[in-house]
Amino acid sequence: MLALSWQSNQADFMSNLGHGLDPDCVIEEQVRTDRLHQLFRQSFAAVFGSYLGAAMLCWLCWDRFDHKVMLVWLVLLAGSSLLRLKMFMDWFRCPDAERTPARWERRYWVTLMLSAGIWGIGALVVMPHDDRVSQVLVMLFTVGMSVSAVSCYSAYRYMTLGSMALVLLPCTLWLLFQPAPMQVGVAIAVLVFSTFVVSATRKLSDALEKAFRLTRQMERAHNISTRAALTDELTGLMNRRAFFEHAQLLYAQCRHNQQPLCALMMDMDHFKDINDTYGHQAGDQVLRQIGGVITASFRQTDVYGRLGGEEFAVLLPNTSLETALDIAEQLVKAVSDLAAEPVQGLTASLGVAVVRSLDQDLHSLMNTADKALYRAKAMGRNQVAVAE
Repeated sequence: MLALSWQSNQADFMSNLGHGLDPDCVIEEQVRTDRLHQLFRQSFAAVFGSYLGAAMLCWLCWDRFDHKVMLVWLVLLAGSSLLRLKMFMDWFRCPDAERTPARWERRYWVTLMLSAGIWGIGALVVMPHDDRVSQVLVMLFTVGMSVSAVSCYSAYRYMTLGSMALVLLPCTLWLLFQPAPMQVGVAIAVLVFSTFVVSATRKLSDALEKAFRLTRQMERAHNISTRAALTDELTGLMNRRAFFEHAQLLYAQCRHNQQPLCALMMDMDHFKDINDTYGHQAGDQVLRQIGGVITASFRQTDVYGRLGGEEFAVLLPNTSLETALDIAEQLVKAVSDLAAEPVQGLTASLGVAVVRSLDQDLHSLMNTADKALYRAKAMGRNQVAVAE
């Protein structure tokens, strides 16, 4: 499983590079997704808090509000709250891969603005125009609702500001144009308070976004460094350390499942002559091509890597010796068919071994395959030898 994960991640990384994806664009999309997840995590309680606030206000002003208007307001709020609750349930039930900004941001915006609009307009409608005490209580609750929006929707600055405006402005603007100095003073005080909340919202939203971006950049740097530590820079295959780490896990897995496991050891023939004749750049180009052949020739469940120099190794799980021999012969042919100008006549020798007993460990298996490789070279190279 670890080998599969490593190769899959490597394939995704190389695929992204191949398609020219800008790493900064990838990080921006990840940050956007992080903000969305943060929004859903921190705002679930707001679905109930919004309705609870309206219910408490109605209870405190039961004798001061028009009961019919109050009932209509609570019913509309209940409907919008149920709509938002359904959205959250759909979110929690859907797979992680479907929790994307493209699918959920707009839906969240619509349901939140609907709920905030009902709250703000409803508060204005139920507020008696001739009862100063009720007006102060209504403003107190609207201010409380706007402050709670900062803690619930801070991952999205404009969403926070939009919900605050819909809750605060109807009652505040109405008071601002009333003849009584106290009413105008309350409205001005609310507007002044709102400017501080807007500033705090901007700073909090920026801080969250920077934190998300920094986290993703650190993850990317860690992934790159981890990949570099486990990847042979020249061929793109696993390096020696990574190969034996993954090979040990694969060996234990095959042993536990009582599956056959075959090992291939491959060595380029006369590789020193290539370097001496054509130079190390030509030799490096040959190794790159060999890495490409190996990558294209094996399954994701196989473990393969460059052990050093011109030596490569492959482990084939759940594979019979006969099948492994056939694969090795095809690999020899694929190498001989390579065109690596100016190098001519590339060949490789391979040794094949299979786990013969439960007492045989991984290193014994690899040594057996290595001995078979030397037999192939002794018999004339450019061929496959099976361990005796």
